[in-house]
Amino acid sequence: MRKNFGAKTYLYPMPVLIIASYDEDKTVDAMNAAWGGISEEAQISMCLSGYHKTVKNILKSKAFTVSVADAKHVKQCDYFGVVSANDVVDKFAKSGLTTSKSEFVNAPIINELPMTLECELVSYDEQSCIMTGKIVNVSADESILTDGKIDPSKLKPICFDPVNNAYLVLGEKVGRAFYDGLSLR
Repeated sequence: MRKNFGAKTYLYPMPVLIIASYDEDKTVDAMNAAWGGISEEAQISMCLSGYHKTVKNILKSKAFTVSVADAKHVKQCDYFGVVSANDVVDKFAKSGLTTSKSEFVNAPIINELPMTLECELVSYDEQSCIMTGKIVNVSADESILTDGKIDPSKLKPICFDPVNNAYLVLGEKVGRAFYDGLSLR
């Protein structure tokens, strides 16, 4: 038996993405977003309201970074979603996190978040609120690498649980992609 919930934004996993940008004064801003993902081979698309200061910054600078939120920084990542830079001056500084300028785009990398997509703005549709970025580089701190590859068990990425308003850690391996299904041929 199934229970119907109607049209809801229920989907698992919903990655917690921290989008960072510079404003016109080079002040760092960051926001938390859960509605986003890879949309082309080297593109990310996210649903971001034009109300956000981060979106306004990106439309001016044409660049941004997307860091994967991790279990170690849940408090700071949640803060980026519950406080608006439209209301709090220098919101990012209050997080206690630090940044470095990307080598590839005019946007900040949040040093403490160990995996970041460095992006150039491709498009923004005000009607649908869809922002698309070209991924120019993916950088990862060596602390989350195993044999030179990103290791999810070290990254400990979190996802948003929209049903229970919670953050969950991802990481348990349950199968081998592009292999396990071959036994059904």
